[in-house]
Amino acid sequence: MRLTVRAGGVIRKGPERVLVDDYLRRSEGLAKACGFLSITETQIDLRSHKTRADETVQLLGGMDPSHKLIIMDERGKSLTSRKIAQQLAAWRDDGIAEAHFVIGGADGFEPANIPAHAVRWSFGTQVWPHKLVRVMLCEQLYRALSILAGTPYHRD
Repeated sequence: MRLTVRAGGVIRKGPERVLVDDYLRRSEGLAKACGFLSITETQIDLRSHKTRADETVQLLGGMDPSHKLIIMDERGKSLTSRKIAQQLAAWRDDGIAEAHFVIGGADGFEPANIPAHAVRWSFGTQVWPHKLVRVMLCEQLYRALSILAGTPYHRD
């Protein structure tokens, strides 16, 4: 199973870029040890898109419907780190080829353009800056992989 963080906006440099790259780098070895093929990030430049609907189509379009689509949304389900690890393991064990974790543009997703099979996850009811959501998502994926690998990183 491949894990892909797909984010609206481009982070070229700065502390957020350093953190995202660090968590993804740390995740690579754990991913393979836990039966995941890869963990990657795809940045989508949304500056040329004029509407939320256009951004949503750009972010979500072209994905295989058999893949898991997880949309980061403050109205989504809030999961513990252990539950995230359990969900990743269940999808892997069910033979899901890929999971896409998508962070929308500044105005979020156009509801009419969200596929019915999409899952919504949240980091709480607060609205977070998109760069921080990307860092938090990459850290939580690393944490989930570390839980699955049995490393001491996560403490309950």
